[in-house]
Amino acid sequence: MFAIAAAIVFVLGLLLGLADGRIAGVGGPAFLVLALLLLALHQAGMGTPGTWSQAWRRRH
Repeated sequence: MFAIAAAIVFVLGLLLGLADGRIAGVGGPAFLVLALLLLALHQAGMGTPGTWSQAWRRRH
């Protein structure tokens, strides 16, 4: 889930960077940092079903 959100934020950051635009005072580089944060959360396993939650479902 975080990977999809990161892809969308990367596209927004790219478009804002190319157009030198801003959304609510936030420019392209801030969107790129946000996208990297979302990718880091995805790589850390956040937002994905873990093995513990699946094992819990099988026991009960």
